[in-house]
Amino acid sequence: MTPKQGVAFVAAHGVVLESAQGPVPSLAGAIAGEPIRGSYWAHPKAHDIFQCSRAIRQSADVLVCRLGGGKVTYIHRRLWPALVRLAGRFDAARLAALQEVHTPSGMHEVHTTAYPDWVPEAVRRAAEELTEKEAASLLPAVPARSPPKKRREGRRTSRCA
Repeated sequence: MTPKQGVAFVAAHGVVLESAQGPVPSLAGAIAGEPIRGSYWAHPKAHDIFQCSRAIRQSADVLVCRLGGGKVTYIHRRLWPALVRLAGRFDAARLAALQEVHTPSGMHEVHTTAYPDWVPEAVRRAAEELTEKEAASLLPAVPARSPPKKRREGRRTSRCA
């Protein structure tokens, strides 16, 4: 799978987990052609998984958050109105947008934008047009309210590989 195909994979499925297993497709599993237990870094296709995940994380058409069981989850733009309409079903922390920022020192930081600060006005208006039942029919099954892991607020820093 190429990075462009990775973005298309998210567009086709709507909601995709980056590497975890769950009720929606996993990018890492799709690239590997099999479920991956543990870290995908041990898999022979780790480089391909990493390249695709970074292209998806940079796409303006994909929300990167921790909706699916607290794991990195990609949500395509076409589902944002349904997600906003059903936001009350999820922990707000799971709806925060994640963005990776690379620093000049070779580190990368994960910045978060709280929900609903990342929601464009057009998406808010579209969400208001949906009934809860319509929104639920559009959004694939993702785990609803479960306690998120405790994380430090703000940003997290780690060394780039």
